[in-house]
Amino acid sequence: MASEMIINHQEKAHALLKADADKILKLIKVQMDNLTMPQCPLYEEVLDTQMFGLSREIDFAVRLGLIDEAEGKNILGELERELSALHEASTRK
Repeated sequence: MASEMIINHQEKAHALLKADADKILKLIKVQMDNLTMPQCPLYEEVLDTQMFGLSREIDFAVRLGLIDEAEGKNILGELERELSALHEASTRK
């Protein structure tokens, strides 16, 4: 019963972190789709704040043992690659 509860918490933690990461990814995609507009510092600040918040959530989940560190780094790494692509695309404009 206890191990079943732990697995359930791990699955919930992973689902919540992934949902938060997906929200950030949507913000990135919206910005990439609208590169014809001038870069908005406020938008970039929102992305930075969201990324920082997610990194803190992941750190907390890792410290609780709900996800492993590699999984957390993978979630952040995927978003960082998308952010990098956004920055590259915006500098080409």
